[in-house]
Amino acid sequence: MDVERVFHMSGGVGKTSYAQNSSLQKKASDMMKHITMETIQQLYNEVTAKSLGIADLGCSSGPNSLSLIKDIVEAVEGSCHKTFRPLPEFRVFLNDLPTNDFNSVFKTLPDFYRDLKKDKTERCPAIFIAGYPGSFYGRLFPNNCLHFIYSSYSLHWLSKVPPSLYDEHGKSINQGNVYISESSPPSLSRAYWNQFQDDFSLFLKSRSEELVIGGRMVLIILGRIGHNHVDRGNSFFWEILSRCLAISVSQGEIEEEKLDCYDVHFYAASRNEIEEEVRREGSFELERVEMFEIEREVQRGESYGTAVAMTVRAIQESMLYNHFGNGINLDALFNNYGKMIDQEMAKQEIKPITFLLVLKKL
Repeated sequence: MDVERVFHMSGGVGKTSYAQNSSLQKKASDMMKHITMETIQQLYNEVTAKSLGIADLGCSSGPNSLSLIKDIVEAVEGSCHKTFRPLPEFRVFLNDLPTNDFNSVFKTLPDFYRDLKKDKTERCPAIFIAGYPGSFYGRLFPNNCLHFIYSSYSLHWLSKVPPSLYDEHGKSINQGNVYISESSPPSLSRAYWNQFQDDFSLFLKSRSEELVIGGRMVLIILGRIGHNHVDRGNSFFWEILSRCLAISVSQGEIEEEKLDCYDVHFYAASRNEIEEEVRREGSFELERVEMFEIEREVQRGESYGTAVAMTVRAIQESMLYNHFGNGINLDALFNNYGKMIDQEMAKQEIKPITFLLVLKKL
């Protein structure tokens, strides 16, 4: 499967869109916002640039896309007032895969500029925003043009499903599961880990050429706590999706052979794995690592399971339709998914964890 061609968050602003179902990600980024703002202010106090280059990698679409940019601009404005320095201009690059719904982002730009100007007695800073479609597993920008890079909930997505998951006949060695599970062979975990190493190393190397010396990155990524790949965290959500797809098979909605060869391009790395890869690649100093557990939140009277199901659907819909065809009933699939999450939560907590990394270009 060509991930770069197929994978994207559900566009538009409808009921199943990412724009309407990304509140969990927004809550997480808000919890960590103070660290992001401290990092950009520290960076700005160290540089003398009249023009700041900022990139959001994996910007997706919806309200989350530009809210961080507004926060960054206001944080730099605050530093300028304290130090009596003139405001820099901002060069903002929004990056995601070519299939991303950039149009919905650009349609919100008039409101974005209007909100920035609101209640300001001084001139509004010059902000130049552009879309940069393409995979961040490789070069995107010219040398030394960026000062700050932000990426939220994107780097756990691999560039591709590890090729070694399939035998010489194209059959998956992980039949019946979409991710690493208790029944998966040990070679599966190694295949995912090797793919993460290759991808993350390429990401770091590419960004090191695009950032100025002393430039910073803030990366937010899903992960796991310990050595075991199978836990009651992020991997458990994939276990539940496997169960729900099996129900669709039993009801004749999808073919079992299709399920047996469906694997996700996802990897929940441990803290040690992330730190090891940063050291091995060698372009960055890891200034800070924080681990967060996002508290459960219920909105509009819906259950936690329903909120998670709608979020996962907005992320996985493009991949599921591409693999299983339009015949798959996603309403039924994710209705089962939400119910199963709530049933499992009644038995024992599911605790997905998130890492925040602050890296400095050496």
